[in-house]
Amino acid sequence: MHGSSQPPADTQRRVAETGVDCIALAGDVGDATVCARLVADTITHFGAIDILVNNAGIIRRSPAVDHSEEDWQAIINVNLSSVFRLTQHAGRHMIAKGRGKIINIASLLTFQGGITVPSYAAAKGGVGQLTKAFANEWASKGVNVNAIAPGYFATDNTEALQKNPERSRQILERIPAGRWGEPEDLAGAAVFLASAASNYVHGHILVVDGGWLNR
Repeated sequence: MHGSSQPPADTQRRVAETGVDCIALAGDVGDATVCARLVADTITHFGAIDILVNNAGIIRRSPAVDHSEEDWQAIINVNLSSVFRLTQHAGRHMIAKGRGKIINIASLLTFQGGITVPSYAAAKGGVGQLTKAFANEWASKGVNVNAIAPGYFATDNTEALQKNPERSRQILERIPAGRWGEPEDLAGAAVFLASAASNYVHGHILVVDGGWLNR
């Protein structure tokens, strides 16, 4: 999917080495036809979709006054429209089965406006609202729709911030945990929302931020 740093073939190989049946599909989720194909091909291969994690995302940084239409559209297509489309396509299948888990990746900017990332903030705010909207309609149908809101994590998306001494210091000073998040810090939240332990959790945005929002 668009935004992934690891080639699909390599991902498939590594998963296959564990003995798990897998399929690797590539495509830009900013394209509506790709979203439909990804879900259809997955169902064809496995016969079902039990869990959907909407985690594709990109970011473009520039002052709001200079933020281009191209950047705006790219962010909205990948970070927000793909969440709606993939959730809708997979959700139809889950509703028919009477069960399923959908986990959207939100952000601290689901709650805050950020600086020089107006399209990203708008998209992540929308992800939070979509999570609630789908949950309101699908909770009674056995489908859980929730989200995880990561804080400041050491990823490609935050590379510019990590390399900026002043901004990195400001960010770390506000995080009670005193460090940037690592990808493995999200594992527990994802497992919880994908498991039966969260069967009565609907429309929730689970913040994993080292305590950032507490400040």
